[in-house]
Amino acid sequence: MPAPRRTPERNAAFSHLSIGDLRAYRQALAEEENRVSYWRRIIQARLDVVRAGEAGAVRVDNLRNVLAEARMNSGRRVLITVGPIEDIPPLPDLAQLWEREPRSGDATHNEALARDLAGAEIQLSAYRADLHHRITGATDELIARYREDPALCLLALPANRHDAEQRRGLAARR
Repeated sequence: MPAPRRTPERNAAFSHLSIGDLRAYRQALAEEENRVSYWRRIIQARLDVVRAGEAGAVRVDNLRNVLAEARMNSGRRVLITVGPIEDIPPLPDLAQLWEREPRSGDATHNEALARDLAGAEIQLSAYRADLHHRITGATDELIARYREDPALCLLALPANRHDAEQRRGLAARR
């Protein structure tokens, strides 16, 4: 028989957030998790190519914008406004790593590139795991608040403009 599910309880770490801010934070986490998962898959594919010795199969030029540093940091800044930055795992310099091409016949270079790609994949995996933990925390907080005040669920429903304005006011106060 499976263990009974625990009932989520309020977490003081989220007390400074309104229900609307909490939803926005959870959405930002989910979007960041999607980006990190995508980057992680690309790094894994690149690692597979380097290990297979198919140096010409993947060109950096086609994917450079996907892993640009500015894009990597944009979502992350949103997340550190809620929690402390010290507990977010470090991220690799993907733009610099992506610039490095495998070299045909240069086993030393290619082994170092494979090692660095594998290290980046480990860092992205740790960051992704942290995002999952934060998403769970935000979800638990939302559930706890909905259990305390079921009317808060109505704030997430589509409404006409007048109702939406009233709901935004209510969300800002809670």
